[in-house]
Amino acid sequence: MERARERSTGQREQRPAGPYADLSGESPETELELLVHGVGGTTPEKMLGDPRTVRVTGDDTAAVFRRAEDAEGAPDGSGTGGEAGAERGRERRSGPVREAYVWCNLTSGDGSRALWLLLLPFMVVNLAHWMRPAAPGRPRVVRLYGLLVRLSALTLTVLLVAAACEVALDLVAWQCAGVQACVRRHSWLDFLSPAAGGWWSAPGRRLALAATLPITLTGLLWYLSHRTWRAYESHRPLSSTPVATDDERGSADEERGPADDERGPAGGGAVPRSGGPEPGGDDAGPVGHGSALARPGFWYGRRLVARLRAAHTAAGLLTVAAAVTTPAARFDHRPGGPAVLDVLGLGLAAALLLCGAAVVVVVCRRGRSEWRLDQRLDRHLVRRLPLAALALLLLGLVYAGWSRPGWQSTGRLPGDPSFGALMLAQGLLVVALATVAGYLHRRRPDPRAGMRGLGGPAVALLACALGGVISGGVAQRVADWLDGTRALLTGPPVLLTWQASVIPPLLAVLLLLVAGLALHTARLARTERDRVRHEHPGEPEDPARTRAIAHARAMATLTDRAPLVVAVLTATTLVLGSVALAGALATRKTPDGAAHRTHHLVQAVAETSQALGSWLVGVGFLLFVTWGRRAYKDASARRTIGILWDVGTFWPRAAHPFAPPCYAERAVPDLTWRMATWTRRTGGRLVLSGHSQGSVLAAAAAWQLPPSVRGRVALLTYGSPLERLYGRWFPAHFGPPALAALHHDIDCWRNLYRRTDPIGGPVRVPDDTSPEVDHEPLRDPLAYGRTPDHPLPAPILGHSDYQTDPAFTRERARLLTRLHPELPGQRPELPE
Repeated sequence: MERARERSTGQREQRPAGPYADLSGESPETELELLVHGVGGTTPEKMLGDPRTVRVTGDDTAAVFRRAEDAEGAPDGSGTGGEAGAERGRERRSGPVREAYVWCNLTSGDGSRALWLLLLPFMVVNLAHWMRPAAPGRPRVVRLYGLLVRLSALTLTVLLVAAACEVALDLVAWQCAGVQACVRRHSWLDFLSPAAGGWWSAPGRRLALAATLPITLTGLLWYLSHRTWRAYESHRPLSSTPVATDDERGSADEERGPADDERGPAGGGAVPRSGGPEPGGDDAGPVGHGSALARPGFWYGRRLVARLRAAHTAAGLLTVAAAVTTPAARFDHRPGGPAVLDVLGLGLAAALLLCGAAVVVVVCRRGRSEWRLDQRLDRHLVRRLPLAALALLLLGLVYAGWSRPGWQSTGRLPGDPSFGALMLAQGLLVVALATVAGYLHRRRPDPRAGMRGLGGPAVALLACALGGVISGGVAQRVADWLDGTRALLTGPPVLLTWQASVIPPLLAVLLLLVAGLALHTARLARTERDRVRHEHPGEPEDPARTRAIAHARAMATLTDRAPLVVAVLTATTLVLGSVALAGALATRKTPDGAAHRTHHLVQAVAETSQALGSWLVGVGFLLFVTWGRRAYKDASARRTIGILWDVGTFWPRAAHPFAPPCYAERAVPDLTWRMATWTRRTGGRLVLSGHSQGSVLAAAAAWQLPPSVRGRVALLTYGSPLERLYGRWFPAHFGPPALAALHHDIDCWRNLYRRTDPIGGPVRVPDDTSPEVDHEPLRDPLAYGRTPDHPLPAPILGHSDYQTDPAFTRERARLLTRLHPELPGQRPELPE
């Protein structure tokens, strides 16, 4: 192909050395449409409408595809047919060359994605970090908000490891192995039985052996976090700024200070873009932005993830060490106990507290660094903190396994109040977070923000509740498996039973809410019928058709009621959780035991709620395991779970390092590099076409483009949740100032939506100086009755098949027309 080009142009083409290198020859391609799919994923064949597709660039995880005809003679050297092939492909198509960026394997790839279900609470609490209100001029309050979210995330790690300790150490090694009747039911515990008299029969040694499970769990979490970062998030974003040395970055860190790491994005001032020379010889100056997504280092959080990974790993190991050493230390501290072991126990406890304080300090130390690519790692901290915790754990295992004549395991494992302390700490952190979020919202009220800026605290509370339900469900299922009658074992901590008992009233409240929403939707559907009739005057009325269209529109509005659902769920969870904590601490009995001598109606409610809650937890646990097993074996089920990750893992891991990896830290650099290289190589015009979640990725990639590249790129979004979901729930990053700044950066932007779409909607960017972004709502269905163009009934498309609408092709052509063919100059800066 290179020789063919040399013969046709008379000179050999020089391959560019980077994204901004010049070409000596010209390419026949002048127009390109880069398609980005939404949640759930799809195939390049469906995106391009052709069964023959070729991967242009990328790998098995994420790649760019073209039709085989269009790939011939591609300007990036991927084709095989030279310019003649390009001419043949151009004759067979109308419109721009089309490319499809397929990223679905980032969230629904191999079977290991099924393990991510265990990380669901971590993903939810990580979302709370990004849901804060916009906060111009309040960097310290923003720091406090991020700090509270990171501490809440730390409690979830401790809770998960403590639940593993409850199962392995308390229920199995302490209770069941210490009761001969339980050992007879589970013969695999014979070597741990005191009746056997073996070396492992001592309580401390049983605990040390059982600690293998939570230690393995902690190691698995560390491994997944480390491995996924290398596979997904280690790709550097596009930047024209030379990478500074470690010493330069370190001095910049000290000069800027930690308060600047989480500075609010909506301050209205100028945000420095990447400096250095850009294509065309112009230097990039500071450009004003309303979102932190425009910062060069936003999609590269290596330093923070590594530091938090070390802290959370150490916290998990310290939790296991405390669970092993506390029973032994309490036995040694009794009157008349061995003085040497008592001193060792006290010293070990002090060391655990000191190391735990160091973990908290590390978590509180610093937030994200987004103004540059942060390559510098705190290597001493990242390595030494987990190693120190591991050393204390090994010392604790040796200490617990020391021979102690007369020590027997009875009742529950000492340390039962730890679950209550964790739940109380989580509640206090959520209340403090709500106070900070409310203050930030009042400083800059946004009427479109979900729950008036309290979405982050609500999601953090739901993450804690989800972690508690999973922990309690696992503990209760294991307890029932070991002793279904509960006649042999004391069972799990009382608080876990109280938590399960409040699930039935919580579901009752949700059922009432669902019933209210159903009535509201039915009334709205009746109102929409009149509108549908007026929109089609002169056509014969079809009552069934009218009802179907009205019902689709009414159902689409349920998305706008999500803040109400989350608010009711959060308030109910907070009240019922407080009741459960108070009841467990006050009575130290299960709900039916606490209501034993009360009125018979109270007894019936307590017994029913406890039994039904235990049953619901068991069913939920079985469904959770079944879903995970099916996802491990079945690619279609894994793709369904991938939809959950598509929505929840868009944001970087800023609060919890064990959350599922951020796919945008791979997808956004992919898109920006592709757009920058193609526009520079060809000098052509590009339409970035994003559907649903793909429109969010497209907007993030557009923010990362240098100004000279943005002048060649138009943005076409359809079925987009940019304002309807992201603008409401993430106001600091997708609120009105942020979307207005995106409109300024990408002047050629058009958004398509339907009234029947439950996800997409208008972006509502007011601007008197530029063309409007939102197209009027598309007709859905395209025809009410049968017409010559639609002899069969046209389907109600809702959120799908936007490209089949004639408005799509028309708006794409208009965007390409608005793009100037020559190389544009640098866009003017926003006034400070």
